[in-house]
Amino acid sequence: MSATAVHSLWTTAAEPISKIPAPKIEYGQLSPTLIVVGAALVGVLVEAFVPRRSRYYAQVFVSVVALCAAFAAVVALAADGYGTTKAHIAAMGAIAVDGPSLFLQGTILLAGLVALFTFAERRLDPAAHGNRVDSFAAQAASVPGSDSEKAAVKAGFTTTEVFPLLLFAIAGMLIFPSANDLLTLFVALEVFSLPLYLLCALARRKRLMSQEAAVKYFLLGAFASAFTLFGIALLYGYAGSVSYARIAQVVDGTVTNVDPALANTMGNDALLLLGSALIVMGLLFKVGAVPFHMWTPDVYQGAPTPVTGFMAAATKVAAFGALLRLLYVVLPGMRWDWRPVMWAVAIITMLGGAIVAITQTDIKRLLAYSSIAHAGFILAGVIATSKDGVSSVLFYLAGYSFVTIGAFAVVTLVRDAGGEATHLSKWAGLGRRSPLVAAVFAVFLLAFAGIPLTSGFAGKFAVFKAAADGGAAPLVVVGVISSAIAAFFYIRVIVLMFFSEPRPEGPTVAVPSPLTMAAIGVGVAVTLVLGVAPQYFLNLASQAGVFVR
Repeated sequence: MSATAVHSLWTTAAEPISKIPAPKIEYGQLSPTLIVVGAALVGVLVEAFVPRRSRYYAQVFVSVVALCAAFAAVVALAADGYGTTKAHIAAMGAIAVDGPSLFLQGTILLAGLVALFTFAERRLDPAAHGNRVDSFAAQAASVPGSDSEKAAVKAGFTTTEVFPLLLFAIAGMLIFPSANDLLTLFVALEVFSLPLYLLCALARRKRLMSQEAAVKYFLLGAFASAFTLFGIALLYGYAGSVSYARIAQVVDGTVTNVDPALANTMGNDALLLLGSALIVMGLLFKVGAVPFHMWTPDVYQGAPTPVTGFMAAATKVAAFGALLRLLYVVLPGMRWDWRPVMWAVAIITMLGGAIVAITQTDIKRLLAYSSIAHAGFILAGVIATSKDGVSSVLFYLAGYSFVTIGAFAVVTLVRDAGGEATHLSKWAGLGRRSPLVAAVFAVFLLAFAGIPLTSGFAGKFAVFKAAADGGAAPLVVVGVISSAIAAFFYIRVIVLMFFSEPRPEGPTVAVPSPLTMAAIGVGVAVTLVLGVAPQYFLNLASQAGVFVR
């Protein structure tokens, strides 16, 4: 072959390289997520370079500043009209900046900030060897009960890595409900799941139970992620793209310019039904809906209680946001296929969560089954397939997340010699021993039960009204029956606290630092404000209830 021929081969091969387009990223509109990721990386550097004595203060400072700044960024974007008139797709089609994503990001950031206060609490346990201790293991790598663990406790080590892990989890959760293609969705899912698997294993007391919870969560979560990824592959085969808009076009049949290589498989309904079923299954696992709820009670019971509160609140918000976007943006053309399945899931979730909760003897397991029942109530709003359905779900999630974190923060206060006293029998007579803590917990339980003048009532009313307007009246009937069953076990706990004799060897109520007080106070305030005067927040949610396509 002559030199010129070779030369021309090189030049033709080299030509297109100059045409790689630079990515167009709207940094301002992605700033909430970028701030949190940046702070998480700073937290990793703090672990590496700041001396052990000062790490806790440095980490808490960095985390609080980051979450406040990210929330300010969300508010600024919303005020600038990105939730309504300027809503669009950013980051080259990967992220949607619209009403639901901004509303959910704001909720996740505030819930994360309140949960951060419970993470930073260091006054509940008595000081060990003159050092204040928190809810997390002294040294996560040491075997429970070993000499290295005793040495770590004696030296006063603390696992301050929980703060960057919390920030990474929040960053993933911020992207999850605003992801606009399936790969971004999957990456966000992994980014917030992996830190949670680690956080679940870090309890200071009952370490083996905590590690068992983390392993269960990790194995089942890995299965669910695998199913999700398989579903993404099938949907890609169906539509020839992972972009939400493109898949929706193929579902509706409005697609243009088909790639000939994809023409054979494109529009094969078996791929569509299987793929969307697998992805929805992965999301229902994260939400804790009934056939996929088995991990919830074990993980909630074993994980450190601050982590349980954060997980129960923020994971639900993120996963429901992603589920709404998937069903309303990608699969609205398949409504007749997914609505009956969601009906079934919602009914067994509401009833299953409420009925099994009656038999529970551990307060954390009770709250876990209660969160499963709440997932069912929220699914009723998802099924409504209307603008009201979206806004009612947004409102419910905002109210629910603060009540949950507050309730788990109260659980951290009731302690005996072995750490937290989570067995229900130990809560007997708590109202006489410390009326304030019992009264606050009663407020949270009434909110979970959906009693009027609490946020739970306003949220349930909005969700059920949207479902009834959307033609799902039988679902509302089941929901009201489940609420009645659930009210029984919530009120049973209240009766146990106020109308039983306290035992002499019963638990004590620790006096927390202002951090946990703030977390519980925010929970009570949100519960009462959203219950007594919900209209402003309902309007906010309904303004935010339109997805950008």
